[in-house]
Amino acid sequence: MRRAVAGPGGTVRGPRQGRPTLEEVAERAGVSRATVSRVVNGQTTVAEELREAVEAAAAELGYVPHAAARSLVTHRTDSVALILPESPNRVFSDDQFFPSVIRGVASELDAAGKLLVLLTTGSAEARLRAERYAVGGHVDGVMFASLHDADLLPELMLRRGVPVVCNGLPHLAAPCIDVDHIGGVRAAIEHLIAQGRTRIATVAGPQDMVAGRERLDGYRQALAAADRRAIVAVGDFTAESGQAAMRQLLADEPGLDAVFVASDLMAHGALQALREAGRRVPEDVAVIGFDDIALALFCDPPLTTVRQPIAQIGRSMARAMLRLLEGQEVEPLKVLPTELVIRESA
Repeated sequence: MRRAVAGPGGTVRGPRQGRPTLEEVAERAGVSRATVSRVVNGQTTVAEELREAVEAAAAELGYVPHAAARSLVTHRTDSVALILPESPNRVFSDDQFFPSVIRGVASELDAAGKLLVLLTTGSAEARLRAERYAVGGHVDGVMFASLHDADLLPELMLRRGVPVVCNGLPHLAAPCIDVDHIGGVRAAIEHLIAQGRTRIATVAGPQDMVAGRERLDGYRQALAAADRRAIVAVGDFTAESGQAAMRQLLADEPGLDAVFVASDLMAHGALQALREAGRRVPEDVAVIGFDDIALALFCDPPLTTVRQPIAQIGRSMARAMLRLLEGQEVEPLKVLPTELVIRESA
């Protein structure tokens, strides 16, 4: 905060109006405007004593470099976009996936002195706005989380020369961060088989997403290895879809005694459908989810689930982007481990 200062004759003037300028910093430091410009834009060709004089003058005047002007010199905005291909209502729903990813990304960018710009593209209009914003040079790079196959925005960004890091679309020519979906589901199915469960169904996730497909692949592979028949219904990672899919499974296969559900939120819905049908969990039907969001602890009964390191996905994406922006090599695919967490539902 700028303080009032004494004027001529001892009168008191109010705080200076407007931003301090480069010229004022130069006059206070006794250097040229060009020297001040080089210092505030991070150039290293300025003598140390001049740099110290400029920094002291800037601090005294409360000078803050203008971000837009600085970006013209450095060709950097020091900001990175995270694009989430869902509506704001879905992003900030109670599934906790997106908030955890955002938290992981934000922590790494903040530590690196970068600004996070959050964009949602749940509609055609929102997608167009995000495209214009990102390719217009307002950010240094773009990260995508939880992509659908039909989303062409990442490919468009790459063609425009925008650095891209993604989660859930490994065929792109960009670094991708994902988790071991198949290994996690195999561990879940093997646990159910070891308990003596014989008719194991699944509520799969959307098949236009890597997570949905690979979790279904893991289920089918584990059942095939045990010479068991697959029993499948599909949801969209929401609680409502999990409830509807569970009702369908009970109608199609009344004798099922276990179900692997491809997200905790869908598992929450499945538990509701089982209660409605008078099925006890785990006595009649064992249930295992995937994610290990906070909701899993508060399900009735507490949910056995496959834990994926959601915040670590965000941190890994941000680290990959920071390396990319510095011109360093980045591995094309980083797969994070998953872990089966045993609770009371299976």
